[in-house]
Amino acid sequence: MRLLERLWGQKPSRKSDKKKNGTSNYPYAVTRVRAMKSKLLPKESYPRLLNMGIDEITRFIQESEYKNDIDELAMKYSGGDLAEHALNRNLALTYDKLVRITSGELNYLVVAYLKKYDIWNIKTLLRGKIYNAPVEEIVESLIAAGEFTYTSMSELAAKATYKEIIESLKYSEYYPLLQKFDGTNLAYIENELDKVYYTGLFEAIGKPRSKDRKLFVKIVRLEVDVKNLINLFRLKKAGVVQLDEIMPLMIEGGLELKLEKLATLPYDEFVNELQRTQYWDIISSVTGSDMNSLTTLESRLTRYYLESSTILSHVSPISVAPILDYIIHKHNEVVNLRIIFRGKETGLSDELIKDQLVVI
Repeated sequence: MRLLERLWGQKPSRKSDKKKNGTSNYPYAVTRVRAMKSKLLPKESYPRLLNMGIDEITRFIQESEYKNDIDELAMKYSGGDLAEHALNRNLALTYDKLVRITSGELNYLVVAYLKKYDIWNIKTLLRGKIYNAPVEEIVESLIAAGEFTYTSMSELAAKATYKEIIESLKYSEYYPLLQKFDGTNLAYIENELDKVYYTGLFEAIGKPRSKDRKLFVKIVRLEVDVKNLINLFRLKKAGVVQLDEIMPLMIEGGLELKLEKLATLPYDEFVNELQRTQYWDIISSVTGSDMNSLTTLESRLTRYYLESSTILSHVSPISVAPILDYIIHKHNEVVNLRIIFRGKETGLSDELIKDQLVVI
């Protein structure tokens, strides 16, 4: 019996039950998705948003694809809370739409990729309980874009302890790992959850023989490289060079990074070794030993990932690649808007907010 059927007594609408060997509807789905991508905020919008206050920004995005979300939630929330809920709701409904308009193998791959939001939500629930966050605050941070529905996650958020949450997930694939959580090893559990996700995703992709799956796996492997590279820089700047400390934090399946070699190198040698990779031209000017913030480096790597995804989506226009490209860009738009709202709410300067945005 499926996890959420056991938990909530009904089959959640977001869960796909289409088999990977069914009939895929690539032309129809890609046409729909290209229309959806054309409605993402243009890069020219962001300088304007930085010059606005929270209420002005809310009104601005209310005139875009976020209108229904803001209208629906405006009676219950205001200010930054309204924005946070509207962004999360819109993202969840957008990805739910992708699941509904795809079929067969295409649907199977989309659902497999979107399970990363289940991981996000499990992490959010555990963090919330460990730090005694109010239930409303936890729910505000949840994104119902994976297989778990908003209702099911809200009920999990209302549990009294993290142990109750874990027991409620006893029929899920994550339960064996979650049983190892003792309240003090959150960082370990979060990292292992990421590994579980990517292991499952690579298993879903299988051995990529078709051009379609090769493009899909290339984008995912690039994503893994970017995550590992950012993590490596963070560890190197913290002075961590021991192989047995670094490798457990790495995700397998990346595109080209030689992780074991990079892990043991001192910072300067580590940076020199990166000159052999495709990422060097992107980060070369921000990797000096005097670097005291990873913000610019992370932004550049994320931008490269986004640009590469778009390039690969043009290699095979009628494939899963354009749909994955849209998923990635939609997520980035929501992240950018969230950064702007939070920055404005906490009084950050426009320059500091701008530095954190990834706009292409």
